Amino acid sequence: DYFGPVLLGFFVFFFVFLIAGVSFLRERTTGTLERLLASPLRKWEIVAGYVLGFGLFTTIQSTIITAYAIYVLGMVMEGAFIYVLLIILILALTALTLGILLSSFAHNELQMMQFIPIVVVPQVFFSGLFNLETIAEWLSWISYLTPLYYAAEALRDVMVRGAGFEDIFMNMLILAGFCLLFIAINITVLRKYRKI
Repeated sequence: DYFGPVLLGFFVFFFVFLIAGVSFLRERTTGTLERLLASPLRKWEIVAGYVLGFGLFTTIQSTIITAYAIYVLGMVMEGAFIYVLLIILILALTALTLGILLSSFAHNELQMMQFIPIVVVPQVFFSGLFNLETIAEWLSWISYLTPLYYAAEALRDVMVRGAGFEDIFMNMLILAGFCLLFIAINITVLRKYRKI
């Protein structure tokens, strides 16, 4: 029951990150992104379009994973399902924007996969799935730099402790901050494809 919320967040983060990264990489390698950059669209409009487009499928995928875990697998659920869904959707958007960002630095799918042990796996260790007190003190600060840590805390608060919105608001705000940060970096990274 204690590990379930962390694993739920991890699966959503992992699959969205992977699908978004590979999909955006294909957009680049097939020339779709270059054609968009040749149009009069602004960089933020292109990033917003991709986030909204992929975000729709991410929302559907995350809703299915969450509903299946809670209502079919019988994962413990003390709080409101709508709060869990809200946390998962913000986490999915964060994974989506991070996947799009890192795909900008990959030249093929294999390079995109190489980001998994660098970006995704460390988040599992610092998300609270393992006891953070056993980690060296000089390493424990890394957990505060990972989106999955805040998602896991919020999911545990709702699913295990039955917390309300006011208890998870700060974690959700930090997750949204990660998402906005990755969007801003995505807009900046597009400059390497088109100089204004």
